[in-house]
Amino acid sequence: MGSPRRGTLTVFLGYAPGVGKTVAMLETAATAAGNGRDVVIGIVEDHGRAFTRALAEGFETIDRRPVDYRGRTFHELDIEGVLARAPELVIIDELAHTNVPGGAETRTKRWEDVETILAAGIDVFTTVNIQHLESLGDVVGAIIGRNQAERVPDPFLRAADEVELIDISPAALRTRLVDGRIYAAEKVDAAMSNYFRLGNLTALRELALLWLADRVDEGLEKYRDEKGIRATWAARDRILVAVTGGPESTTLIRRGLRIAGRIAGRELHVVHVIEPDGTRRSGAPHLLSARELAEANNAVWHTVVGDDVAKALIEFARTLNASQIVLGVSRTPWYRRMFGPGVANRVISAAADIDVHMVTHAQAAKFWQVDRERTRENPLSRVRRILGWVVGALAPLLLTALFVGLGPGSTSLSMNFLAYITVVVLVALIGGLWPAVTTAVFGAGLINFFFTHPVNSLTVRQIENILALVIFVAVAVAVATVVDQAARRTRQAQAAEHEAGVLSELAGSMIAEGDSPEAMVAGIRTSFALDGVTLFVRADRADVADVAAASAGEPIASRAEASEVIDLDEDTSLALKGRPLSAGEQRILDAYAGRLLRVLTESALQRSRTEAKELSAGNAVRTALLTAVSHDLRTPLGAITTATSTLLLDEIELSESDQKLMLKTIEHGAQRLEKLIDNLLDMSRIQSGAVTISTAPVLVADVVASALDELGGDRSRGSAAGDGDSGGQPRIIVDIDPETWVDVDAGLVERVLVNIIENSVKYGEGAPITIDSSTGTDAVHLRIADSGPGVREEALESIFTPFTRLNESNTKGLGLGMAVALGLCRAMGIELSAEPTPGGGFTAVLTIPRRGGAPVASGTTSE
Repeated sequence: MGSPRRGTLTVFLGYAPGVGKTVAMLETAATAAGNGRDVVIGIVEDHGRAFTRALAEGFETIDRRPVDYRGRTFHELDIEGVLARAPELVIIDELAHTNVPGGAETRTKRWEDVETILAAGIDVFTTVNIQHLESLGDVVGAIIGRNQAERVPDPFLRAADEVELIDISPAALRTRLVDGRIYAAEKVDAAMSNYFRLGNLTALRELALLWLADRVDEGLEKYRDEKGIRATWAARDRILVAVTGGPESTTLIRRGLRIAGRIAGRELHVVHVIEPDGTRRSGAPHLLSARELAEANNAVWHTVVGDDVAKALIEFARTLNASQIVLGVSRTPWYRRMFGPGVANRVISAAADIDVHMVTHAQAAKFWQVDRERTRENPLSRVRRILGWVVGALAPLLLTALFVGLGPGSTSLSMNFLAYITVVVLVALIGGLWPAVTTAVFGAGLINFFFTHPVNSLTVRQIENILALVIFVAVAVAVATVVDQAARRTRQAQAAEHEAGVLSELAGSMIAEGDSPEAMVAGIRTSFALDGVTLFVRADRADVADVAAASAGEPIASRAEASEVIDLDEDTSLALKGRPLSAGEQRILDAYAGRLLRVLTESALQRSRTEAKELSAGNAVRTALLTAVSHDLRTPLGAITTATSTLLLDEIELSESDQKLMLKTIEHGAQRLEKLIDNLLDMSRIQSGAVTISTAPVLVADVVASALDELGGDRSRGSAAGDGDSGGQPRIIVDIDPETWVDVDAGLVERVLVNIIENSVKYGEGAPITIDSSTGTDAVHLRIADSGPGVREEALESIFTPFTRLNESNTKGLGLGMAVALGLCRAMGIELSAEPTPGGGFTAVLTIPRRGGAPVASGTTSE
């Protein structure tokens, strides 16, 4: 018997909790069961939603597997039970779930359980949110403000037999949230202001739609490849703009942008065809400007190699499945088109079902001027041209004198022809085509006069001599033309190589040093071997000269000190000091002018955004501070005032125990005030950047011990489980290598640990707290984990936000502890992150980089 068939995987994809993935999955499964399929529930999470629970009650459910972990019992998917039951279809919710450690299983992720079930031939229905895709982790993290810990590999999800997007508008989803259909009422406000912000939901929804569209497109391309379909299927409208790299390229790209911008979902691609030897027909500056314009507008740039431009364009368009091609009207003169159809006509003839747009441009009307410019263009220097004429005049005369001096009959006519052709080739190499052609005609006259019968006469009597002279002139002109063209191509290739080298150096410097005005100015100075380069920006005040925005090399105080000044726009100029630039280098520099201006604009906008963000954050902090202070500071102040007034009353005689109680109340209130004020001061120092760092090598165990001492010595510490401590305080278990060193500010790290441990004590409901560490090559990882109720996934993003309490019923503190801890860690270069404790609870992780000065631990610990 062969191996069992692989089960089919159906994924119900959503962009956020509450969109209805589980409900849609259960309704689809109910339809399958109604059609006679054997359907069971492996695991479904209803999250307290009655409607979801009611849908699940109609199915046979496989009991969950109990797992004991850290003194608590959890219930996970019983994969052995599913395999033993062997239904046709099993429902498994929350594909990205991390399994609680326990038992003999080595699978840590639920998607691995699903893979095992599929391999057994059982079909699976499952759910997942777009935020859990591995490839989108960084993008989602930037949107929601934190990285997603639980992820599913993209290849696994892309291999699904069917992916169904469960979609709902962000506004409707927020309405569901307000109505209490997603979370309990006490968590709605926090969710609305954090994860469920309208902008977050809109961005996540767009990610889900784009990911699904790409998957559908992959399926279409796979089908076309399997069936060998070459015809264009315009399922997604793709516009292909073909550019030569000439001045008209930007015009064509802008036309393509207008075509693509009319309908959402269209794609714009720009292609530049080069010859196999790498030479281009147009200058690099125009090509660079075109590429920057394309990439700045989210178009995809392609470079294709091909001898036949038209054929390469058509083949690439069909490979891309393009529906439209945008071409520019030809700049080729009419007399050149007489020898065959141009690229545009050939593309139109071969396009078949692909629409071709012919776009006019300014360069098309100037083809006569362009041709005259090409005719006049001569890359040879004036000295070489003069030398070519001189050699063309003297060399034939000297050669004739040599042959005449040797005497009649000493050399054959064919030898004379070869000698003069050699002179013609030499003149072509030195002075170019026209001196060589003139030399060929002059040499033919000399041969006719001195070496053909009758000699000393221009008369030619023999037909073969006439033909020989004609052939000589034709061969000499042809050879001169070939030699001249080869020399021109060589010089053009050298110039192109030089320009490409300069562009490569400039681009490389931008990549290596950063896309900033300073990096670009430094790259320009290095690439063009200048003494100094300064970027001047017009000052806001009329009585102040231009301000240097960036400078490299020798300083240039003003425009007057520069060898050359290039005005980028009305307010910006580039001052150069050093050698003069060639015309080609000037073109390259002009190409970078737009890029430099855009970088300046982006820098200014970024500064404005940063300032606005800082002002907004400052206003938000001040508002929250006033709100928090009005409540949290009054509580201990009220207790102190009441206790003090009671002690001062003469009418009441207090016993010694009552007096001690009042004094303890005052002491406790004062300690609370001190703690609140310390946090406020720390937050103020962090926001103003006034945190002073003083690092030194220190043992991690010593820092942890100091933090626990500050919290109070009544907490038990040890490396193994033990009895709980008295007073209702949680037991703290410390498991740290005593020889683990770090180079940090011990006082600030101690403050961070105190805040984190106090947070776990406050919200951990008395559950044990474990502090352990592991040492890697580059960093030490210090974990503070509790096994309490934990923090819901959607609340992890806000735990470091100032004035945030995870439980509003707990009114102790301003909600600054974790925010202060994060700020201090960032000031020290330490990464602080939060994640769920496996099996339940909250874990804070400090990743402390290993720096020079900290001794290496004698061993490493593992988790």
